[in-house]
Amino acid sequence: MVDVTVMGAGAFGLSVAYACAARGAQVRVIDPGGVGAGSSGGIVGALAPHTPERWEPKKQFQFEALIAARSFWPEVERLGGVSSGYGNTGRLQPIADQHGLDLARERVEASAELWQGKALWQVVEAAPFGDWAPFSATGLLVQDSLSARLHPKRACDALAAALIALGGEIVTSGAPEGVVVWATGYQGLLELSAARGQEVGNGVKGQALLLEFDAGVRVGPGAPQLFSGGVHVVPHADGTVAIGSTSERYFDLPDQCDDQVEAVWQRALAAFPVLEGAPVIRRWAGVRPRAKTRAPMLGQYPGRDGQFIANGGFKIGFGMAPGIGAVMADLVLDGVDNIPVDFRVEASL
Repeated sequence: MVDVTVMGAGAFGLSVAYACAARGAQVRVIDPGGVGAGSSGGIVGALAPHTPERWEPKKQFQFEALIAARSFWPEVERLGGVSSGYGNTGRLQPIADQHGLDLARERVEASAELWQGKALWQVVEAAPFGDWAPFSATGLLVQDSLSARLHPKRACDALAAALIALGGEIVTSGAPEGVVVWATGYQGLLELSAARGQEVGNGVKGQALLLEFDAGVRVGPGAPQLFSGGVHVVPHADGTVAIGSTSERYFDLPDQCDDQVEAVWQRALAAFPVLEGAPVIRRWAGVRPRAKTRAPMLGQYPGRDGQFIANGGFKIGFGMAPGIGAVMADLVLDGVDNIPVDFRVEASL
């Protein structure tokens, strides 16, 4: 007998399935495309926090999820024997001018309270990082120790393996049984919008690149990710570096790359000349689910008893995943609602 059926094998669906299975439920995941077939099967994997200021429930939830990730992903890997590529390696960002420096220092003070001593936001000299440091006109950088990285597709594979180790199953077809959780990405948001006659969410296309560049050899183990000019540079543990990504509200071809990804590549080279000459080994495109509120959409499926939604991860899906799985398991299995108000389904209706 299946207790919980999760429709969708992306970051949210697999996290919810894993959390339910870890609590003893019999779980089945159904996805016609298989594990990580949608935007969760990408290449970037920047788990980057919101800035420590103007604190509100969304930022608190993300903070707690990023802290939880430090034990969550190692446990997933232990259970399933598959690496997620997770590493709590931190992040570097340039400080362009005096205004940026004043703001960075304010955030240093705020982080001491808001991050509870579990992570640091600090101002550091760029020089010790050599050519791995992004260009900074002030010679200074923001370094935070809360940011982490993983390889999205491998993280999906790791969650799938852990779920199976816990007795769950993943199939490509079949009718849902038991309690149903819909984690069907941007297509699910479009279907809900059409059914209600109002837009409750949509898809935002992203394009990214993967380079052959071993930052571990060039920079050292645990090289931090970089962010400058809207571009993320994420060094993976397998000797590659990911660069991304675009944010395209309007598009014709959801899974194909075009000139926009080349523009990202040029911006990356301008900000991070250390990458000059690195071979591009893959270009990737996918569509991320964006709820109307830009926050995750979690809770009861409108008009469907015993059915729920876990959707709208947009750019923070993997960073939120440990927390999303936990609160959805609370709701689905125990009827306990710990979902932040801004994350509720009705917030986007």
